[in-house]
Amino acid sequence: MASLYSGLRTASSSTIRLSRPLALSAQRSVLRRDSHSLRQYGLRGTRNFTISSILQDANPRSASTEQKDDASVASTETAAPPLKKREKESAKGKYNLYGDDWEESVDFAIKSFEDLPHRLFGVNQHMIINYELKEALRVMLRQFNAPIVYCFAYGSGVFPQGDLGRSISEADFRAVHPKPPDALVKAQKGSPKMIDFIFGVSHTQHWHSLNIKQHRKHYSGIASLGSGAVSHVQNWGAGVYFNPFIEMNGMLIKYGVTSIDNLVHDLSTWDNLYLAGRLQKPVKILRDHPQVRLANQHNLIAALRTAMLLLPPDFTEGELYSTIAGLSYLGDPRMALPTENKSKVDNIVNNNVVHFRRLYAPLVKTLPNVQFTGPCRLDDEEWVLDPNGNNKLQQDMDPIKRGNMVRRLPSSFRQRLYFQYQKKFAIPREEFSIMMKATRDDDPSSNKRRQGGEFDRRIANDKPEELQALVRQVIKQTVNWPSTSQSIKGLLMGGWGRTYRYLKEKYDKWSQGKKSETKKAADEKNAEK
Repeated sequence: MASLYSGLRTASSSTIRLSRPLALSAQRSVLRRDSHSLRQYGLRGTRNFTISSILQDANPRSASTEQKDDASVASTETAAPPLKKREKESAKGKYNLYGDDWEESVDFAIKSFEDLPHRLFGVNQHMIINYELKEALRVMLRQFNAPIVYCFAYGSGVFPQGDLGRSISEADFRAVHPKPPDALVKAQKGSPKMIDFIFGVSHTQHWHSLNIKQHRKHYSGIASLGSGAVSHVQNWGAGVYFNPFIEMNGMLIKYGVTSIDNLVHDLSTWDNLYLAGRLQKPVKILRDHPQVRLANQHNLIAALRTAMLLLPPDFTEGELYSTIAGLSYLGDPRMALPTENKSKVDNIVNNNVVHFRRLYAPLVKTLPNVQFTGPCRLDDEEWVLDPNGNNKLQQDMDPIKRGNMVRRLPSSFRQRLYFQYQKKFAIPREEFSIMMKATRDDDPSSNKRRQGGEFDRRIANDKPEELQALVRQVIKQTVNWPSTSQSIKGLLMGGWGRTYRYLKEKYDKWSQGKKSETKKAADEKNAEK
C-alpha cells in the first residue's frame, strides 16, 4: 500500500486539475499498475474511491508524516460514550465503503477513527488535489498556535470554477497572492482567488483568545473587546466567525472558525445548512475528525436523497450534481443581489465533475431505489476519471421507498417539511403532535432502522411538482436567515475596509457572470441563424 500511495502521490503532484488530460493519464496509469493491491482489500466497486493516497488523508492515525497536524484528532472534548462496537466487516467478510448498518446509529459522540463503522468509512470525502498545493496549505495551518482539530479548504481558490478567458500577468497574480508557492500559481493559473478555509475547534472562546494574542491584525476592532465578544458575535446566525483577506505564507486567505459541536450539529440535523451546504460540494479536508467524518457522511447521503425528491424518475449525473450543489444557494440572499455570479452552480459542477463523482457515486450504491442505467462501474477508471461523462440514472418512484427517504432526512429539515404538510393536509394539532413523537430520533444508541410511516408515504405520494415546490420552500426557510445574519455579521467581523473589498470582489464576479451569460446568449442566437 505504501508503493501505491507514493505512486499516486506522484501522479497527483504532476497536475492540478483532474479534468485535464495529463492528470487523467497519470492517475489511470497508477490505478492500472496497482489494481492488484486494491483487489486484496476486496474493494471491487469502490477501489477508485479507496486508493491509498486517499487513505493517507482519511486515516491520520496511519500517516506518520502528519502526526503534528493530526495529533489532536485522536480524541475529542466529550465525555459521552463512544459508539457501541459492532461488526466492521460486511457479510462477505471484506471491508467495503458501504457497510450494512452504518446509517442506523445517530450517535456522533465518538472518540476516535477506530469507532467509525469500518476502516474505509468516509474515504469518498477526501478529494485528490495537487500534492504540493496540499502540503503548502498544511504548512500554512501550522502558523496557528491555537489548536485546529478539523479543517477543510473550499471554493474556487482550491477547486477552479473556470478561468477569466485571458492571460494574467505575474504582477496581477501577486496583487492577490504576494508570494504564492509554485503549486498555487499552477492551480489558479489565469484566475487568482482568495483561498477559503473552515477551522473546527473544540472551545471557540479559548481559541480566539490564543489567536488574538498571536494574530491580532487578523481581527477587526471587535477583538479589542476580548475573545468573549468575538465568541458572542460568532454564535449569531450560523455560528461561524470569519477573518477575511489575511496574508499567510504569501497567500491571501479567509478563514472561518466554528466549534466541532456546531459543525456536527448542522451536518447531522440541517439546522441551517450553512456549513453542511459547503461540505455537500467537493472540499479538501486538511485535518480530519472522526465525529465530523461520521456526521458528514450522513449529510452527503441526505443531500443525495433530497436531490432525488427534486428530480424526475430519469435524470443525468449533471442534473444530480447541479441539484445537490444548488441546495445551499436556495434562499441565500446573496443570489438575489449583484454580488454572486448567476452561473455559479453550473461553474462549480462543470469544472469539478470528477470530484462530484468521487463524492456521490459510491453513495448511490447505498440506496436501493436509484441506480446508474448505463454501463457505469465504479471499478472502471476510464469512467470515474472522465470529466465529460454525463451518465444516466433512474430512481424508483414507489411511495414506500420514497417514504423511507423522507423519514431518513435530517431531523430539523424533516420537521420543517412535516409542518408544511401539516398545513397542506389540514392535520389537527393534537394528531400531528402524536405523529411527531413517533418520528423523533432521541435514542442515539438504537440500531432500529428508520422506516417511513403513513405520513411519510403520503408526503412521498404527493404530486411531484407540489412535493418539489414544498421541499424547495423548506430549503429556502432553512438557508435564508443564517445566510442573511452571516452577511450582516460581515461588517463586524471584517470591518469597513475588508467588507468593502469583499463586496467589490463579489460584484466583479457577478459582473463577469453577466458578461458570460450575454456572450453565451449571443453565440446561441448566432448559431440559430
